[in-house]
Formats: sequence, C-alpha cells, structure tokens
Amino acid sequence: MRQRIRKLIGTVFLAVFVPFYALVAMTVAAAKLPGTSVLTQTLFFAIVGLAWVIPAGAVVYWMVRPDKSPPSPG
Repeated sequence: MRQRIRKLIGTVFLAVFVPFYALVAMTVAAAKLPGTSVLTQTLFFAIVGLAWVIPAGAVVYWMVRPDKSPPSPG
C-alpha cells in the first residue's frame, strides 16, 4: 500500500477514533467516578487522558512508513 493511501486511511481513522475514545472515557467517568476521591478521579483522567497516545502513535508510525521499493531487475 502506498504511503499516500496509508496517510489518508490513518487520518480518517484518527479523526474518528479520538472523539469516540473521548466520549467513551467521559461516559465511563460519569458512570463510575461520582462519589470517588479527588485522587481517584485525577488518576483516572491522567491515565485515560494519555492512553489514547499509544494506538494513535502506532497508527502514525504505520502511516509514515516509507513505501517498499519495487524489486530491482537483475
């Protein structure tokens, strides 16, 4: 797959994934965190706020991979 196509696919994926992830994180927080301590809430939002970077980084790494060069004749 050419890099240009990977970038298009990766950009669309990230544009859908990040808002979806944020909505899921907010829903979980609203359902599970009321009544918990400030420390628990802070830890939850710190972990969840940074966790999206791992899959996004993997997608970006995949997107910027150079194209495979065609086999040289001879």
